[in-house]
Amino acid sequence: MIFESLPTTPTSEELIDQAFSRAARAGRAKSGTQAQQSMLQTASNVLSDNLGNVATEWPDFREVDPFYYELADAIVDVNELRQSLSEVQWASHKTKEIGREYQGRLTGDLETDRKLRKQGFARLASVVEEVEADLERVGEARNALRDLPEIDPDEPTVVVAGYPNVGKSSFVNDVTNARNEIAEYPFTTKGVHVGHFDRDRIRYQIVDTPGLLDRPADERNDIENQAVSALEHLADAVLFVVDASGYCGYPLDAQLELRDALAEQFGDVPVLTVCNKSDLSTDVEADAYMSVETGDNVEETLDAAVEAVGYEPELPFEE
Repeated sequence: MIFESLPTTPTSEELIDQAFSRAARAGRAKSGTQAQQSMLQTASNVLSDNLGNVATEWPDFREVDPFYYELADAIVDVNELRQSLSEVQWASHKTKEIGREYQGRLTGDLETDRKLRKQGFARLASVVEEVEADLERVGEARNALRDLPEIDPDEPTVVVAGYPNVGKSSFVNDVTNARNEIAEYPFTTKGVHVGHFDRDRIRYQIVDTPGLLDRPADERNDIENQAVSALEHLADAVLFVVDASGYCGYPLDAQLELRDALAEQFGDVPVLTVCNKSDLSTDVEADAYMSVETGDNVEETLDAAVEAVGYEPELPFEE
């Protein structure tokens, strides 16, 4: 996952302490103006390099897959994050520039050079303190994004939707090893179920998102609705599970209204209506009928999902 390997973001205080302590060690190894020059160079290099690493370790959001872009934006506000990364990058260049400036101003007179080195240190610290809030924002974003569930936007993906208690999670668990792949998003307390299954040597991803695609848009908050927008980029097919028996606690009309709203939102993505609990009722027009409880027609429903995805792997060019 693209955010998983992001390194810990240091605070401005940690950066300044590290730079000046290493500079002090470098200064002790020399004497006179050479010591002052070495201290300035070391401090500015440590700050410039570490600030630069903070900025460059992040992926270029202009090249991030739309699924992860939308997801990141829902959690941390990508525009604000990019602005903070830009400020940190500026600080990296500025600390390098200040180090060179003050090294060039050294005179050879020890007393004067000590004063210049102290002035240089003060300016270096000022630049780092200027981006203190930006470093905090980047650090918070890193902590929020690095533990997102592993979802591969390049794998053919089936998204499962429908009201609570219609059997979505039971279906996903039945056809995959999803019991071992339940992870948390920051904006849902119910976890995200991610499983995989194989058909004709092709690995498919199946995602159940309780708390997102189980109620109408006007019952979701802004962040949840943006997360649903991210899923639009991920889904190659949607299985909308309904319970015609009504035992789920939701009227069939309401279930079909949610299906129609999602079908409109997901645009060109095929949405299959799947009637679960078919051993209790089949009183709905559907693309597939199954009963996860009895095991009836479950694999055939999965086959219908695969057909709806219509994934064709890229084959090597053959003469």
